[in-house]
Amino acid sequence: MPIREVIRMGDPRLLARAREVEAFDTPELHALVMDLEDTMRAMQGAGIAAPQIAVGLRVVIFGGFRSARYPDAEEIPYTVLVNPVLEPLSDETEDGWEGCLSVPGMRGLVPRFRQLRYTGFDAFGRRVDRTVADFHARVVQHECDHLDGILYPMRIRDLRQFGFQDVLFPGDTAADD
Repeated sequence: MPIREVIRMGDPRLLARAREVEAFDTPELHALVMDLEDTMRAMQGAGIAAPQIAVGLRVVIFGGFRSARYPDAEEIPYTVLVNPVLEPLSDETEDGWEGCLSVPGMRGLVPRFRQLRYTGFDAFGRRVDRTVADFHARVVQHECDHLDGILYPMRIRDLRQFGFQDVLFPGDTAADD
């Protein structure tokens, strides 16, 4: 499948709420998932959402390999998540540095819930139900935000903690997430 262009912050399509997927196990949905996977891997992201490749559907993928940006983080299992629902399990949040394929070259300190449960479906329509914490929870929240037209800079509390990756972290050559 082709590597798709990732649209960038400023494109109004990134600010729209994505539509629910109504049909599972279709050639179109499987092709979208393959395009997302190929694009994510080519760009070395930790995850990607369909709106990032200009497809307004509630589909995200993430995980499947260690992130160069977070070498000490646990490996997240490869996940296709369609029509996700997130449920924070406590009010506890944690600040962490994030980047985004749609905001290239930038990093920001973003608060996220530490623990959550996510539910949804895979591309075949099988139920997905996981309780996760820490890095896994952060990645899921980041990707699912894209489905509601939210980019991580919108969540930054202190814009002094937002800037160009090469200025904030000189010598760090890891890819955006």
